[in-house]
Amino acid sequence: VLGNFTKQREEGKTRQRYINDLKENLGLLYGYNEELIELFFQTFNPAECVQFFQANEESRPVVIRTNTLKSKRRDLAQKLISRGVNLDPLADWSKVGLKIYESKVPVGATTEYLCGHYMLQSASSFLPVMALAPQMNEKILDMAASPGGKTTYIAQLMRNTGLLVANDFKKDRCKSLQFNLQRMGVNNSIITNYDGRKFTKVLKGFDRVLLDAPCTGLGIISKDPSAKHQRQLIDVKKMSHLQKELLLAAIDCTKKGGYVVYSTCSVTVDENEWVVDYALKKRYVKIVECGIDFGEDGRTKYLDRRFHQTLKMTKRIFPHVHNMDGFYLSLIHI
Repeated sequence: VLGNFTKQREEGKTRQRYINDLKENLGLLYGYNEELIELFFQTFNPAECVQFFQANEESRPVVIRTNTLKSKRRDLAQKLISRGVNLDPLADWSKVGLKIYESKVPVGATTEYLCGHYMLQSASSFLPVMALAPQMNEKILDMAASPGGKTTYIAQLMRNTGLLVANDFKKDRCKSLQFNLQRMGVNNSIITNYDGRKFTKVLKGFDRVLLDAPCTGLGIISKDPSAKHQRQLIDVKKMSHLQKELLLAAIDCTKKGGYVVYSTCSVTVDENEWVVDYALKKRYVKIVECGIDFGEDGRTKYLDRRFHQTLKMTKRIFPHVHNMDGFYLSLIHI
């Protein structure tokens, strides 16, 4: 009805009433609280909202990333196929990803997994590291590193050269980070346990910094359905404040001419474009193309807010459009 409102509406029933009815029905059908329903209707149009909610009910494909420090994708694929795994290359844009359809063995317990030949990792999580484009012999910081999926990808692109600092604020999460770095054969890294906002007092002068920021996870609801009724607008506001502080610290840790990648697994504008726009106003930096040739462009306006025009060069990944975890990605040149 909303798609052809003039012809299909009931006499005397306003568009807003149809939208209110749709919000109420979607909340009942999919189990979202009222605040999230309102937030997503501000982020998407009504038709997209329905598609987004439905996509969150469906699981994403299992994806693994080949560890080129220990194996080649072709060799790994052949070994897994011999174990009864049905797989394909992930996509044209990745040379290391494999998409798994079904498996006769637990993918997280094969000999190849335990020996560090691959990492279980969502396809979206490849993108921040690809945008960061680590080079050999550089000094790189992963500011929120655990459990180490992106960190180990950075290390393999650096070919175990240079210095890779893997930091995480939560001490208990550093254990899984250490395990994965050892399993994957990474030997150019050190693990630190600091508040990222204060990392400038620890070490500076990095060539590149990855900030895959803590977020509300509103792009990966299919993995954590509890977010539907637990997350509220206050959580988004709190996260946005933390993310702004972390991003400024990440920029301050980077040397002149270096790069910072800011990413989240949330689809909210408050946690993404608003954070990056804030950094553009507070620091003399600029947005550059992130080298990802798919995804939707970042937003330059949202409700009554207007953002810097270069935010069009940031990227958004949506579950209902790309069949990947919801993700946001930006590349900042210092």
